[in-house]
Amino acid sequence: MTSIRNIPDEGASGGRTAERLLDAAREAVLTVGWKRTTLSDVARRAEVSRMTVYRTYPDMTTLFGDLMTREWGQVVTTVTARAGADPAADPADQVADVLVGVVAALRKDALLRRVVDVDPELLLPYLIDRRGRSQQAVVDLLAERIAAAQERGARAGEPTRLARSLALATQGFLLSASTMTDDEVSLEDLDAELRELVRRYLA
Repeated sequence: MTSIRNIPDEGASGGRTAERLLDAAREAVLTVGWKRTTLSDVARRAEVSRMTVYRTYPDMTTLFGDLMTREWGQVVTTVTARAGADPAADPADQVADVLVGVVAALRKDALLRRVVDVDPELLLPYLIDRRGRSQQAVVDLLAERIAAAQERGARAGEPTRLARSLALATQGFLLSASTMTDDEVSLEDLDAELRELVRRYLA
């Protein structure tokens, strides 16, 4: 996964300049939405010059890509650090726990919820046209977990192919789950079915 940009600090307080710009962009998106956020807004919130922003991020699309990578990468890292840690657990169950945990955490992520509510078209290219860095990171994680599970008796198969297939199936549970919930079916019910789907797929 491509690293977040890192350039020398120009004197504003705190951390790397790129990290401050991402923090400022996140704050702006949560406040006014992505469409109404400009590079000048980000510079003002980060307390740096506009030239500093332009040297780090030539446009908002590039900035959004890095913001997504950082935000959702942190979610995935947090979940995987605690999920599937029991070495005695069934290997397919471990992968299922990780995937369902990631989906549940991303559904609650403030930035993703804001984008889905206000600027959903930003996500469209990553659903129909290309695979983003955040998606690739999840695929890589799944492939690694699947390969480890196969050593303990999980279903045979090329790990990357299996991981990509699971990622495709899971996107619906992440982004479209609300269309399938009502008084009869809850999010918890869907998560239980996703866990069973993954477990049976890898068993």
